[in-house]
Amino acid sequence: METNNIAPQQENPETIQKSELSEIAESQKTKCTANVKLLTVLNIVLLLAVAFLCVCHFTGFGAPSGSAKNPDATPVVVPTDGAFKIGYVNTDSILAKYQYALDLEKGLRDFQTAKEKEYEKKMTDFQTDYQNYLKTGDKLTLTQQKAKEEELKKRAEKLSTLEQELTLQVQERQMNDNKKLLDAIYAFVREYNAANQQFDIILRQTYADPPTLYMNPAMEITDEIIEGLNKEYEEYKK
Repeated sequence: METNNIAPQQENPETIQKSELSEIAESQKTKCTANVKLLTVLNIVLLLAVAFLCVCHFTGFGAPSGSAKNPDATPVVVPTDGAFKIGYVNTDSILAKYQYALDLEKGLRDFQTAKEKEYEKKMTDFQTDYQNYLKTGDKLTLTQQKAKEEELKKRAEKLSTLEQELTLQVQERQMNDNKKLLDAIYAFVREYNAANQQFDIILRQTYADPPTLYMNPAMEITDEIIEGLNKEYEEYKK
């Protein structure tokens, strides 16, 4: 009577059970569906970064010397007690209309999409190799089976690590973009204010977190700030 040289896998105690690999594969497949979407919820939060626009000493590409002068600048409104000259900027409008902010947001989305595709490809490759092993694994020797199963298990574990790494990369890119945007806005507002109204205080206005309940519309300088920022950015890109 002939003896089959390939023993059933389940009879070898040193071989990782296929049922275990099956559980790992199904778990990773579920995580691919749910966790790749985790990257998509990391939408840009530049609004939170622009928490307080004031005249202070930040650096960025900034407005070229003298280019911030605006003959049509909003006249300064001085409170009745004469203590401070105050203006304010709507940061919601800046994020919606400042082309540099929009370009940073698009760049972050593209970067995020690339990371999602990278994860999805590795997940698809793993699933394909796992399914192929289920179909052809019985043709391998016990040693080959064991090696393949160990390889698949390690790849499944690395997929979980990769997911975390890619998420951190998106978050790091987001933080760097936030800083670039803040640097550019602070630098421009500082120079613009020095060249025009010379306010003592420039406040922010935002719908999500308003610092005041009412501001005199005559004190708003949002449109001219956005116009100046976009003009400066166009010159910068050239």
